[in-house]
Amino acid sequence: MITWIDQIKSEPCSITIHGKSKRMSQHPTTLQELQESGWKSRTVKEELRQNFLKALSTGEELFPGIIGYDNTVIPEISIALLAEHDMLFLGEKGQAKSRIMRSLVRFLDPEIPYLDHPDIPVHDDPFQPITAAGKKYLAESEPQDVKIAWWPREERYAERLSPGTKFADVIGEIDPSKLIGGVSMSTENALHFGLIPRMHRGIFAMNELPELDELVQVGLFNILEERDVQIRGYPIKFDLDILILFSANPATYNRSGKVIPQLKDRIGSLIQTHYPRDRDLGIQITQQEAGIHDDENYPVVVPYFMREIIEQITVQARKSKYIDQDSGVSARFSNANYRTMIASARRRAVLLKEQPAVPRISDLGHLTASSLGKLELDLMGSHQMRESQVLEAIIAEAIRIVFQEYVEEHGLEEISQIFARGVKIEVGDLLPSNHYAERLQHVPPIWQKAFELNAAEDDAVRASCVEFVLAGLHATDRISRAQYHGQVTYEIE
Repeated sequence: MITWIDQIKSEPCSITIHGKSKRMSQHPTTLQELQESGWKSRTVKEELRQNFLKALSTGEELFPGIIGYDNTVIPEISIALLAEHDMLFLGEKGQAKSRIMRSLVRFLDPEIPYLDHPDIPVHDDPFQPITAAGKKYLAESEPQDVKIAWWPREERYAERLSPGTKFADVIGEIDPSKLIGGVSMSTENALHFGLIPRMHRGIFAMNELPELDELVQVGLFNILEERDVQIRGYPIKFDLDILILFSANPATYNRSGKVIPQLKDRIGSLIQTHYPRDRDLGIQITQQEAGIHDDENYPVVVPYFMREIIEQITVQARKSKYIDQDSGVSARFSNANYRTMIASARRRAVLLKEQPAVPRISDLGHLTASSLGKLELDLMGSHQMRESQVLEAIIAEAIRIVFQEYVEEHGLEEISQIFARGVKIEVGDLLPSNHYAERLQHVPPIWQKAFELNAAEDDAVRASCVEFVLAGLHATDRISRAQYHGQVTYEIE
């Protein structure tokens, strides 16, 4: 279905009047013009459903930037939209719940008309107003005198974080100043509307639902059930038109008493999110989200094994018995660590006048700054281990796993023979790359197969490959390691 609004090709500018956005464009500006244009009212869920169906039928990408959910989460969201359901996104932190909720805005019409009058507290449908002020405006005015403005879709979404949220914030409150003016408490005019009524004909999202005060949950239950507002025992009948979205962590959502059963029962669809099912997907997400800036003066080349190790650190953290898994390990953990690794490599390149900057294992020594605080220890499983000790163990295990994959695929076992000849190599995040080249004059032929970068032609790449092999040999108990004042020496025992 192509609506009248779909045929508007110009992109008008906007100004704000009476707290609402008003478009300067070719759109109808009066009720009479709107009637003549053929525009028809639709509920917000109907609008989302029809626009989603159109996108689905044309084969366009439905959720740009959402990676790893093609066969799991996205089909469930699609069905929920077609079923016109309110939705709850259930998953641990860093699983793109908020991003998905915000992305639903793209399935709204570019703009919708509303009654443009300072006394109307919401964006009332010109054909079907729900407020007393909107109905009065239509009853007392001729169609050619009723002013119409246009509400852009990017303004039709609002969200709130549950902790600290009060009933008045999202539902509303009696306005004392209006009572002083003689307005009855039992009338709509006595109210100061909260976020949800103000998002009439839009989308409202509540993050961390289980942390919401029970009184507010009761108010939401009433909105989901009756689509009206009740404040201080005074029912104000509104036919609210709104899509309500929620997010929650499974550990708190499933805890008895955190969410009232009546509210759970009235949420149409529960969408379960998850962390990336394989490491390569995690790497893609990190590449997309880390937002590393290219700098032509200080370029960075990242070997793929370093990307693998960064993501494997996150994978291991999500498996570790020392980490509180109910809290989860966010994708932001990977992003922050990746950016720290890049920053350390770029700092070295600037100080040592090397190009390009190539991350090494020794750069991972700085991950403490970007990791601590993002991991919550399991007090039962950690046995009083410090956070830094847990992180060191996780990093070591990640290096071991990635290295063994390279050994299995490329036969890097023969590399250890180099160090069996008594070679000692000192490594560190500020050691020049040619330091490694001096210790390893000839790159073993197997390296040309194992690494996607040419270690034989670039000292910085060679340094990164050397450190990876050394750390891997140590992690698999083939060589020893001694550490002193930030410098690490590897040698055969």
